[in-house]
Amino acid sequence: MKIIQFLILSVFLSGAQYAEEIETLVKDGDIIFNISRSRQSRAILLATKSKYSHVGIIFFINKKPFVLEAVQPVGLYSLKNWTGMHNERHYVVKRLKNRDQILTDQVISQMKQTGFAFKGKNYDGAFSWTDEKMYCSELVWKIYKRVLNIEIGNLKKIKDFDLSSPEMKYQLNLRYGKNIPYNEPVISPGDMFLSQELITVYDN
Repeated sequence: MKIIQFLILSVFLSGAQYAEEIETLVKDGDIIFNISRSRQSRAILLATKSKYSHVGIIFFINKKPFVLEAVQPVGLYSLKNWTGMHNERHYVVKRLKNRDQILTDQVISQMKQTGFAFKGKNYDGAFSWTDEKMYCSELVWKIYKRVLNIEIGNLKKIKDFDLSSPEMKYQLNLRYGKNIPYNEPVISPGDMFLSQELITVYDN
């Protein structure tokens, strides 16, 4: 029992230390990627051929970094709490090229206003391209597109992904039955991760 308690405490402390480390590196507008272990995320990883299945955007509030992300519902979480909520300890932070020239205080304010307007919206498990609900990469992509007209990653359609795995077939059937919207626009965390508009600033 003491060994188990020690291991649990060690994991907790390592997560807290890690959050404090990246707090000194991140800036407003940075995009943070990680790996989720949910069944849905497993299907996304197989379909997109990427190891990253979740993404959020960092904003500072009262000089503290927070992550705006589309979960259920869309919410804002302190970076420290966010790293503790996700089981995977591997994170990558990416930043817009020429960020300091492009993301002025006024632009950051507009990005926050655009992003915070989505707070409280339900998570979009059907990956539709409307604003009624929101999924993680859609949220971040739309903030950059609407404020700066910059596309972080290329939009694809559902049919462009690898839909052959049993996990993906299960998820498609669960959400759509036989009416799969193959031509629905989709932006994946993996395609955002590969965007030439971004540079990596932290990768543990």
